[in-house]
Amino acid sequence: MSALRKWLFTGLLVIVPGVITAWVLNWIVSTLDQTLQILPGAWQPDKLLGIHIPGFGVLLTLLILLVVGAVASNFAGRKLVQWGDALVHRIPVVRSIYSSVKQVSDTLFSESGNAFRTAVLVQWPREGVWTVAFVTGAPNGEIAAYLRDEFVSVYVPTTPNPTGGYFVMVRKSDCVELDMSVDSALKYIVSMGVVAPAAPTQLPLK
Repeated sequence: MSALRKWLFTGLLVIVPGVITAWVLNWIVSTLDQTLQILPGAWQPDKLLGIHIPGFGVLLTLLILLVVGAVASNFAGRKLVQWGDALVHRIPVVRSIYSSVKQVSDTLFSESGNAFRTAVLVQWPREGVWTVAFVTGAPNGEIAAYLRDEFVSVYVPTTPNPTGGYFVMVRKSDCVELDMSVDSALKYIVSMGVVAPAAPTQLPLK
């Protein structure tokens, strides 16, 4: 029985990662293939080829991103984007959603931004209990004036789904900066501590 149990767990360790990876890739490809609906019926790959080949939506999405990026990078494109932003900001309700999403995306995808560049240890949800979090910035405005001490804004992800979590502000001196990449920290969180990164050098934020 012990041998059977060992074989069972070994089989799970081999198969489960591959199955989950295949499922995630299939979901991504299937979702991106929906972008093919923007093409005229006569241009649909399924009709042109006579068979369905998954993945054309991925290529179309990449092409759209490249074209939009190229257009928005020149003077005329930037003016067009500014005009579109101004138009959206005049639409009630829509402007609130758009502004919030744009601010988050600008912060996350900006090459000069500091959001999600550093993993830290913080005591959460109470003193003496530690977890991994990511620095997203620093409080400012009214909040910074109220806190007075030097604080940092951190995102505390949940396990095993890091897309959900908590936004908290903690004293900078109470954080321990981790000498590990964000990818390693995410693996550690998603695996619930099973996939441990190499032993880091811990230095408190100064």
